[in-house]
Amino acid sequence: MNYKSLFLLFFVLLMSFNTVPNKTNSTIVVTEVTENMATATESIYNHLDTNSYVLPSFESFNLALEGFNYLKNKGLVQKNILTIVDFSLSSNAKRLWVIDLDKNMVLFQTLVAHGRNTGEEFAKVFSNQAESFKSSVGFYATAEIYNGKHGMSLKLDGLQKGLNDKARERAVVMHGADYVSESFIKQHSRLGRSQGCPAVPVELNQKIINVIKDKSCLFIYHPAAKQEIVSRLAS
Repeated sequence: MNYKSLFLLFFVLLMSFNTVPNKTNSTIVVTEVTENMATATESIYNHLDTNSYVLPSFESFNLALEGFNYLKNKGLVQKNILTIVDFSLSSNAKRLWVIDLDKNMVLFQTLVAHGRNTGEEFAKVFSNQAESFKSSVGFYATAEIYNGKHGMSLKLDGLQKGLNDKARERAVVMHGADYVSESFIKQHSRLGRSQGCPAVPVELNQKIINVIKDKSCLFIYHPAAKQEIVSRLAS
């Protein structure tokens, strides 16, 4: 089952909910919608072609897909490409995934940096403020490509007010960086850090950017921020 089938299931159940005559039955339908959505998401997750990569955690994938479907329905993202960054993991781990939702396939899994003031090996503190040199969690839409001091770079538009909506103002972009490499980890016992950008390895930068550019969904996850991410998704 792909994401389109998931959204169709949600729509059918929602129509059923609109015809329920009383609160008791309404509660039952809401429960059924939630349970069926969770089952459908679990099915998608379990049938992903890993392409020999390790999958992201189900918790991060579940929230990412929920947000993707909401944003796609709103027209805020367009491509069926979902990028997940799990900042609960060590920066020494490959904690960025690019998933093709049409093919149900993981296209990339790689290292990704967090901001220098967000933490050392682990990301702990996040901010939406300029000059904070911290990463921002939540949902983004990828935007246009430009050539900057790091070469090919991809602008990002934060879609959640108060969490990441100052991304463009802060020049938070995806770009390649020499400090995002296994060799840097070996020398320093942790990955290098950015000024708040989700920087990726130089050798994968162009490949990833060309896949995710132009209104795909990028989601930066951390369990400590989950409640705020969910509460601000529809704001």
